[in-house]
Amino acid sequence: MTAGPRAAAALACDEVPGLLRGWISPSPAFMRRTSHAVLAGGGVWLLDPVDEPGMVEWALGLGPPAGVVQLLDRHGRDGAAIAARLGVPHLVTPAAPPPGAPFRVIPVVSVPRWREVALLFPDSATLAVGDALGTAPYFRAPGEPVGPHPMLRLTRPPRVLRGLAPAHLLCGHGPGLHGEGVAAAVEAAVTGARRGIPRWAWGLVARRGGPA
Repeated sequence: MTAGPRAAAALACDEVPGLLRGWISPSPAFMRRTSHAVLAGGGVWLLDPVDEPGMVEWALGLGPPAGVVQLLDRHGRDGAAIAARLGVPHLVTPAAPPPGAPFRVIPVVSVPRWREVALLFPDSATLAVGDALGTAPYFRAPGEPVGPHPMLRLTRPPRVLRGLAPAHLLCGHGPGLHGEGVAAAVEAAVTGARRGIPRWAWGLVARRGGPA
């Protein structure tokens, strides 16, 4: 990770020149709330953004804003306000991409009080998820680079995310994964979700009282 603008308390992450920028909000620290900007189709798409000081402007150093996408119904964060400020569309868990959008929409969860979609940007093999997968400690069993949301691990692992072969994984909680091994990590997180429950539960107990 690298430091963001000096005025910002957030921590920059997921910087890929000419493609990605992200930032992790400082509070609440244990949640690792992460916002992203993806340059695709000539514009920047902001995903589940939190309006930390200076970070949206820093992210738009990639290019002009194209839209704001809310991937999860409960991830309202500051998306609507940012979209209004920038004069771009605010898409809330869209069922399909708008005409000409440079991404695919993948429905992940659709149950009462939990509607979530993922985005796949094919040109860069970038997969963006809200809560389905995460790298924050409470998602992962010991030794896992990424894990499913605890509720999905227990009930319905997000199998729809298999076979997408991402080179970049962006999560709503925790820094992303990039490069070789990302596709395998996603496959393992989904296929091994239930097998990993004992290790995940042990990891929660082991971390209790320690840093988030």
